Amino acid sequence: MLSTPTRQDWLFSIRTFAAAMLALYIALALDLPRPSWAMGTVYIVSHPLIGATRSKAVYRVFGTLLGAAAAVAAVPPLADAPALLSLAVALWTGALLYLSMLDPTPRHYLFLLPAYTMPLIALPAVFAPQGVFDIALARSEEIILGIVCASLVAALAWPTRVAAALGPRMDDWLRDAAAWAAESLAPSADPQPASSRHKLAADLRAFDQLITHLSYDAARHDADAAARELRARMSMLPPLLSSLADLRAALRRQPAGLPPGLEVLMADIAEWQATPLDAPWFPERGRQLLQRLERAQPAGDWAGLLEGTLRARLRSLVRLWQDCLSLRQLVMRKQPLRGWKPAYTRWEVAGRSRHHDFGLTLFTAGSVALGVFLGCLGWIGSGWTDGGNAVILGTVACCLFASLDEPAPQMRTLFVVNLACTLLAGVLLFAVLPAVHEFEMLALCLAAPFLLGGLLFGQPRFGMAAMLLVVFTSNLIGLQQTYSADFESFLNSNLAGAAGILLALLWTLTTRPFGKELALRRLTRANWNDLARNAAGHQLGDYARLTARMLDRLALLAPRLAAAGQPGDPFRELRVGFSALDLQRDEHRLQGEARQTVDAALRAVSGHYRACAAAGASQAASAPLLDALDAAIAGTARAAGQAAQEARHALVELRVALFPDADGRAPAATNEGAQS
Repeated sequence: MLSTPTRQDWLFSIRTFAAAMLALYIALALDLPRPSWAMGTVYIVSHPLIGATRSKAVYRVFGTLLGAAAAVAAVPPLADAPALLSLAVALWTGALLYLSMLDPTPRHYLFLLPAYTMPLIALPAVFAPQGVFDIALARSEEIILGIVCASLVAALAWPTRVAAALGPRMDDWLRDAAAWAAESLAPSADPQPASSRHKLAADLRAFDQLITHLSYDAARHDADAAARELRARMSMLPPLLSSLADLRAALRRQPAGLPPGLEVLMADIAEWQATPLDAPWFPERGRQLLQRLERAQPAGDWAGLLEGTLRARLRSLVRLWQDCLSLRQLVMRKQPLRGWKPAYTRWEVAGRSRHHDFGLTLFTAGSVALGVFLGCLGWIGSGWTDGGNAVILGTVACCLFASLDEPAPQMRTLFVVNLACTLLAGVLLFAVLPAVHEFEMLALCLAAPFLLGGLLFGQPRFGMAAMLLVVFTSNLIGLQQTYSADFESFLNSNLAGAAGILLALLWTLTTRPFGKELALRRLTRANWNDLARNAAGHQLGDYARLTARMLDRLALLAPRLAAAGQPGDPFRELRVGFSALDLQRDEHRLQGEARQTVDAALRAVSGHYRACAAAGASQAASAPLLDALDAAIAGTARAAGQAAQEARHALVELRVALFPDADGRAPAATNEGAQS
């Protein structure tokens, strides 16, 4: 749905149009071959946030130069061997596209740009290889000019800082998390829809984009460091809240129910989290809650084990929430991270590892490379001079949407946008511009469509289409120092471009017909394989890296589960992974029976998830797995020390996650003395 443009939308549109006109004016004054490329580049790199504009600009400059250098290196020696040149272009595009898909941050422009810039420069020089250097130089000058103008105007005219956008989104996320905490801890709270929980996970990945931009926009050098620490602790909250909800439900099913004092305490924690984020008494209240959580000594039966685990996880929740709010203050007030001391210190959580589906990424890049190769051979064999536009636009279309589960709908949009741009450019080029003789009149003629396109940039549903509309129109007009439009050449070139996008769409439908289902299955299976390896102890050594990868995979998995309408708790398996990692750490501090039973329980968990991965479908947890968990709980209950207690909490959490409806068994003896 189209929303009413805000003041910021108008300012961004006016600022970007001014930068585009500046780039066009300079390009015309310098007599560059294609001044419209400079104008279009402004819209490609512009973003409402100045830090995002700068980060895109830096990576696009180097990406453009890399693609231009590759074209200059490849065309002269291979000009007389069309098949080899086609192969070189295809392999370059596929390899750089593959690298770009492995990095979801703005750094991917460093690889994505050369992926299609190289064919964009190389293919027009196929029939005149001696001119490839001039083409590469001109394109680089035009693109870099557009980037410089966009960055300069963005910095001088109404700049919007990344921190200003990060603050409200961060606060909204924390409020949503507090609402979920209220539901998990206070039975009287309003239930939250499952979609809001999926959104919490998906939004964490969006924070990474803003944090990356923040390093290009910060007033101090460690602004992004504080934001990354905050993001890491925010990412721990959803699985922890999911665990608390299940532990509370399991304890309520016990004959004695939830202890009244604990129920009051949980309601107080929920109320504390719902207070204003800037409340001055917040830290002191948090310390009081921690003291109340540590007073009780739960009994040694199953209900006592549940209560002990619930209290331990509540302590983690309070400490993580304290960290989130103190880090939020550092980010909002631009205070240095140096000297900050975290309240949550059990494990290091600020890892940066990500999930990569190397197989599917390689298949995607390979299918694009094969399509480019066949397209080049078909065009060169036909001898159609303008047919190079078909290969170029087809390559651009494949590269732009390669990372999507279903690129075909976006390619259809691109095809429609290209047709609309052709009509708009034709009207401007043959009906309006012949009467324009001054730059001021030219800018006035372009103002209406370009300002409208800039306004739509801020609309999530129309942003991509608006950007493509403006950029395509800029390039199709092909403004130069003197008016020299030719209708036949215009029609030939644009028919070739439309044909290229259409062929790219058909190729994508042929090679990638599987859609979201395949990505969902592969993500789920990767999750099971990781859980099996973690439980078996094959990936020990870096808790922060392993947890970061699991959290990143959850951010990819949650929106796909929501779109597929699949029921269940997407955080449950993440909790199993955390508990398995906790047990792997604690196991090495245990001795005798406790260590043996924990090791047996981890092997059983690993076997369960190996079976799920082998079957390609979720399997019901078996009775032997339940017996192994109960034996480990009993073994750690008879051991003393903090390691045994922490392992026992992880085992109880595993049991509740894997067997939420199973009755508990009381161990022979417990040692609940140590605090976690």
